[in-house]
Amino acid sequence: MTDIALEGLTKRFGAVTAVDDLTLHVRPGSVTGFLGPNGAGKTTTMRMALGLIAPTAGRALIGGRPYAELPTPRRTVGAVLGPDGFHPGRSARNHLRVIALGAGLPLARVDEVLELVELTAAADRRVGGYSLGMRQRLGLATALLGDPAVLIADEPANGLDPEGIAWLRGFLRGFADDGRTVLVSSHLLAEVARTADRIVVISEGRLRFDGDLTELGAGADDADALEAAFLRLTVGVAA
Repeated sequence: MTDIALEGLTKRFGAVTAVDDLTLHVRPGSVTGFLGPNGAGKTTTMRMALGLIAPTAGRALIGGRPYAELPTPRRTVGAVLGPDGFHPGRSARNHLRVIALGAGLPLARVDEVLELVELTAAADRRVGGYSLGMRQRLGLATALLGDPAVLIADEPANGLDPEGIAWLRGFLRGFADDGRTVLVSSHLLAEVARTADRIVVISEGRLRFDGDLTELGAGADDADALEAAFLRLTVGVAA
């Protein structure tokens, strides 16, 4: 099974410390909710884990290796980092075909992931005409092309309607229940309370909490308790 390990991970942009000595172990078989206010360092952390940003200090490992050293990265980890990055004139099916060909993945996988994210009916439409929610689904389909053991998703519920959010919740739970690793950031605390097994909270780049929902006094569907704990951990931490 493949995990994510962050060891003393630090990133400075000039005088600004975006991530500060973050050590974290994201385990297989669970959904880990990655929480923090805007500017807390969540996206920077995810990008370092994926080798898109070089850390100032420390390291990020996926299955014991830096992303750049993974022999088959798309078969190991899938990433959803936003609803953009698609050619607006290209269909969803052709977008996925290009990615699959470049990664040496079977083209048959394209239809499988389109069906998985429920985009089959719109697969031959140009992505430029997609709604935000449809682009989120396409981003998830792209991440899943290699049938990865790890999924890293930054705000994947943005733009989804209630039906889509419920579908995403079920998908993430099933992905984790299959023994895979899920790290998902979100500002939708009610959804996190319903989906995540474990909560990680960061603020100003530093770890504030790492544990089960029950340790925060919250249980499944207990969004109010999670919100109260989140505010307690993040509001006025620099005071």
